[in-house]
Amino acid sequence: MRWFAVPKMAISLPLAVLAAAILIFINEVGFRLSTQATINIEAAQETRSVVNRLLQHMLDAETGQRGYLLTGDPKYLEPYDVATAEINQTLEALRRLYAAHPADLAEFAVLSRDVSRKLAEMDLSVRMRRQGNEEAWKFVLTTDVGMEQMKAIRAQIGKLVQSSNTKMQVAQAQIARSMQLARLGIAVMALAGLLAFYMYLRQTQALLNSGKREQESLQRERDQLDKEVRERTATLAELATHLQQVREDERGHLARELHDELGALLTAAKLDVARIKSRLGIISPEATERIQHLIETLNSGIALKRRIVEDLRPSSLSHLGLVASLEILAREFEDRSGLGISTDLEVVELGGAAQLTVYRLVQESLTNIGKYAEAQRAEISLHNFDSYIAVEVKDDGKGFDSLKIGASSHGLAGMRHRVEAAGGKLTVASRPGEGTRISAVLPKIALAS
Repeated sequence: MRWFAVPKMAISLPLAVLAAAILIFINEVGFRLSTQATINIEAAQETRSVVNRLLQHMLDAETGQRGYLLTGDPKYLEPYDVATAEINQTLEALRRLYAAHPADLAEFAVLSRDVSRKLAEMDLSVRMRRQGNEEAWKFVLTTDVGMEQMKAIRAQIGKLVQSSNTKMQVAQAQIARSMQLARLGIAVMALAGLLAFYMYLRQTQALLNSGKREQESLQRERDQLDKEVRERTATLAELATHLQQVREDERGHLARELHDELGALLTAAKLDVARIKSRLGIISPEATERIQHLIETLNSGIALKRRIVEDLRPSSLSHLGLVASLEILAREFEDRSGLGISTDLEVVELGGAAQLTVYRLVQESLTNIGKYAEAQRAEISLHNFDSYIAVEVKDDGKGFDSLKIGASSHGLAGMRHRVEAAGGKLTVASRPGEGTRISAVLPKIALAS
């Protein structure tokens, strides 16, 4: 058999070298593609951020302008002047970002023109207000020119944001292809290595012993990899929990900011309108109607602010408790969606984090029902047992195959992680045409902690 062993030795080594070279080449290509895709994603994110900042500055400028026109108070010109200055800087930044993209540069040119027109319109009305030309600035304020210009600006910004999103999607697809290429290279390398190893084992009994030692080494490496995988999984779970907590903290911070700052602004605007109305005396029916419409708009804004704040961080949890908060959530959702909701809620004693876990579970379930279920009725139940609590949300909608829940079901995945982080278990039961039942069992000890 010696004559047969030499060709095996001659084949196995070149085969291993070739496989290694192919793997290195594939990894290098994948690295370069992934690096370029990452750069493209960062550029697209930066562009989208600058575009959104431009829109925010436009809104700030328009708010300051209208505040000054309505009140005549020069303090409203401070945010207006700051916003207009920021707008010019932001436009220059966007021009540099789009310099290498002719197609986007053309859309940016249109956006820049619309922004210039809007700034000119606001500057004209402010100058006329300063000069005391009441009829002129009121005429400009009551026309639809400013609204049409803002619509055009929002439309162009939407196009640019969509372009950035498309670039990000292309870059993400490129990264996915690079990963697939790396997987293919590793698979080819593994097959080639196995083939070379098989040839090598056929040489002598001594090489067989060497192969056994290598197998033992590989086993140790696999054990180490399993350990690292378990540790990495635990780390990722902790990270997901941390990110979820950070998200809730950010929601709470944003809710407080909206409640304090935006609420103060809307209330001040409403008081200013009432003060203006009281000082105008007898005015035309049209002006009375417009002032009343403005008051109603401010009331709607205050109501919208209140609803957004409650969605971000329900204050009823800390003031009224979990059961009352769930009742309020059910009634408000019923009013918005027209869906009939019945509740069966028992009083439970839980900490703030635990109450929020149950509340978010019910809130996300109702959101999914409103979006996808096409249901007529839903039921919410909360039961208190000796060592655990049980939460359940059912609907009579179209349902789905619960065995085919994909990785893209982020809402269900988020609920499952939230419940499991609290030491509980989430169950999703559904079949097409038979509705959906989402239930969770959470231990009281874990919730209390």
